[in-house]
Amino acid sequence: MRVGAAGLAMAVLALAAGATPAAAEPSVVTAAGADLVAVTLGGDSMSLRIRDAAQVAGDAPGHDPADVVLGPDGGLAGRVPAGKVFAFLGAPGQPVWSLAAGDTGFPALDTTGVRPGVVTDDTVALTLRSVEGPGHFTAYALAGIGGASPILGSRPGVPQTAQLPVGTRTGGVVWAFDATGDYRLTLTGSATLRSGRKVSADATYRVRVPAISPGGQAPLPALPQPAARPGGQSATRQLAAPPPPAAPKPEAAPKPAAAPPAKAAAPATGARQVIADGHVDMGPQLSGNSWTIRIKDDRTSPPVWRETADVVLHVKDNAKITVPADADFLGEQGDTVWLLPQSQQAGIVWPGWNTQHETVVSGVKGNVTWTLKGVTGPGRYALFLTGSFGKADVLFDSAKPFPQQLSIPLNTHAHGNWAFAKPGLYRLAVQMSGTTTAGKSVTDTKTLTIAVGDSTDPNSGFGSVAGTGSGDGGADQGGGGPLPRTGAGWVLTAAAAGIVLVAVGALLVVFARRRHTVLPDPPGGVSA
Repeated sequence: MRVGAAGLAMAVLALAAGATPAAAEPSVVTAAGADLVAVTLGGDSMSLRIRDAAQVAGDAPGHDPADVVLGPDGGLAGRVPAGKVFAFLGAPGQPVWSLAAGDTGFPALDTTGVRPGVVTDDTVALTLRSVEGPGHFTAYALAGIGGASPILGSRPGVPQTAQLPVGTRTGGVVWAFDATGDYRLTLTGSATLRSGRKVSADATYRVRVPAISPGGQAPLPALPQPAARPGGQSATRQLAAPPPPAAPKPEAAPKPAAAPPAKAAAPATGARQVIADGHVDMGPQLSGNSWTIRIKDDRTSPPVWRETADVVLHVKDNAKITVPADADFLGEQGDTVWLLPQSQQAGIVWPGWNTQHETVVSGVKGNVTWTLKGVTGPGRYALFLTGSFGKADVLFDSAKPFPQQLSIPLNTHAHGNWAFAKPGLYRLAVQMSGTTTAGKSVTDTKTLTIAVGDSTDPNSGFGSVAGTGSGDGGADQGGGGPLPRTGAGWVLTAAAAGIVLVAVGALLVVFARRRHTVLPDPPGGVSA
């Protein structure tokens, strides 16, 4: 009887064990364009989440960090550059791996989920409690041209706590590791409410670092030189596409319920706006076969899509920097330029570009092509990316021949460094083109206006220069004619025109002289 009861108990235990659901396999999240740490505060409850690029675009709550793995795809292997700037990563030449390559958008730290005025000093402390893994972890922010500053990390001398201002999204953040393997990072967010009560939240992040082989890593491609080609077409710069999501495994447990619907962006408005601070993006929208470039103004929640003709970006003198060595595409070393940096800075407008509008993601196949057709302005203009380890990757340069092109994958949100050599008014003729899922070519050309310098009146940039959309991929419709161009292409054209004018002038002089030559008197004394 006892044996039977014992056997029955064992059977019940075995059935109970079999009924336990298998542990869910972690989701793989791409770091490009993601909010790796999204801090939210509701009442006295704080949380840390990961929001991938799509969730950032839709303002969705995001993932529990314990449910995801970051890496091993989509990163960049390199070596610690010589000099003091990146010394916090280790000895020069040491192999390191960055969680995101940056050409599709660096990850960010986000505190927009904490409203100003709720916590003391309007700051949230982010602390690295522990690192389990084969090497060191360092988070740092890219700054300016080839510059970087550590945020937190496990190396000696690197702070373990960062003070993040509330209501901001700190972009251009690099997570770097110096050894291959699996890591577990424990982070704590904390703040003190105005009432004096302390609030905090812990989260464990899992990162899978692949073999670090910088020697076999191809360098980032440079901007192609669009020399003359049949049909006048230019070369196309290809941005890397985000890695495809990992295929779901059959044994994984069911996923949690879907996040609440994303906040819809407000429709386009006609109110004129001078924007000198905050986050904006340029991107296309699709309605049927109507394709339009607009400006997404993220200074409000929900964001507002604005017509390009209604927006002037104002680059104030607080954006001035001195050109460092090895940045000849900006000018001579020591020259002054106005720079809108790749990572957000208070008091400076932060423009980016995206292909994340829901109509584009669902209605377009293949990449979106961004073409710079011309630039007018008092000086040189350049758009470039700062790589994880400080190297500049030039995307557009007004000193090069036009048109210049950039191929952008769908669902991309990216930022770069926008540089202007002199103060004044700049107009960029920008075109974005794509192909709908029905196979229809769509394109639109608009003018992006930037007022540079405190001495430049941004309101002088408003005018009827915006282009119109096209659903057939036909001729450009720049609205106001082609823009004058700065750079080599315009100089060569002007030089050729000058040669023609000189030649015509010489012929006219010769002809005039022949008309006024005195002829000898004909026989009979009658003058001609």
